[in-house]
Amino acid sequence: MNDLPDILREYRSHLLVIKADSPKTVDQYLLDLTLFFKWLKITRSGGKTDQETFDATPISDVGYELAASVTRSDVLEFLVYAASERGNGAKARARKLSSIKTFYKYLTVTTHLLDKNPAADIDTPSVRPALPKFLELEECQMLLDAVRNDTQSATRDRDFAIITLFLNCGMRLSELCGINISDIDTELRSMRVLGKGAKQRVIYLNDACREALLAWLQVRARDAQIKADSRDALFISSRHSRISNKTVQWMVYRYLDMAGLGNRDFSVHKLRHTAATLMYRDGGVDVRVLKDILGHEQLNTTQIYTHVSNAQMENAMQKNPLSRQKPPKRLTAITQTQPGENDAVKEEN
Repeated sequence: MNDLPDILREYRSHLLVIKADSPKTVDQYLLDLTLFFKWLKITRSGGKTDQETFDATPISDVGYELAASVTRSDVLEFLVYAASERGNGAKARARKLSSIKTFYKYLTVTTHLLDKNPAADIDTPSVRPALPKFLELEECQMLLDAVRNDTQSATRDRDFAIITLFLNCGMRLSELCGINISDIDTELRSMRVLGKGAKQRVIYLNDACREALLAWLQVRARDAQIKADSRDALFISSRHSRISNKTVQWMVYRYLDMAGLGNRDFSVHKLRHTAATLMYRDGGVDVRVLKDILGHEQLNTTQIYTHVSNAQMENAMQKNPLSRQKPPKRLTAITQTQPGENDAVKEEN
């Protein structure tokens, strides 16, 4: 990212400061745009689109003149390249197209530096949403038991509280790590979290969360070495500072292994999927309420959790009022038939 041209540096500042996008999201946008402009320079100069050429092609000279020269055909050919030479599936191509569209929307609508968005009318590649991977209720219990039984761990109470919050509240990793004690009401009934786009929302706590937090806060209160910049942080690392994303990820993977679930491709984010699925499927939570709990902008994002289990589908079929209808009885013997009668039955027998 060190050789970003001014046009992309300004765009980066706009995304971070004005749009309040997360640094991770912004970096992904810039990676897509860097690849696009490198591809554009290489193909226009007749060069080879191999990795060595990409690595050797700078984009520090990319400016408004080159950006303004991009056509709809350029964007389409880039997507063809992404599919054929980079092996990008529909989801990866859709993200690249979104990065280009958003950048040109900034240039045309926000800054008015360009008149036309060359990607505006290009349809997004159709992406079939994958069903979220989640832990079943029994597996959640196995995970919690793994933490509960880890009597040798100095951070057991903290880790139990973290996993309990993930499984009950469905919060994101960054949201959990950013929680301050001052974000929690004095009765441990609710807490504020900072979600995507720097948007705050309130998450209400059930009995399991309250009890886990109370146990952890009693342990936390005995830590006299908490660093000054972390004194309000809810979760503290063994280094006496606010816990990091990586530490939480490592801890979750460790306990998944201990619970015998380490080979199931579960992760911290899958715990969020688990909370959402269990609330909807087993708790009967309305999808609109679930949307607000998870901090989703759009309802269609939440609707991926409305998938149902095989058992539910089987049960639904059994509840069909026609499910007990019987087929006609089959004749087993033919007696005293007239010529031509019951030919169909004879053939069947």
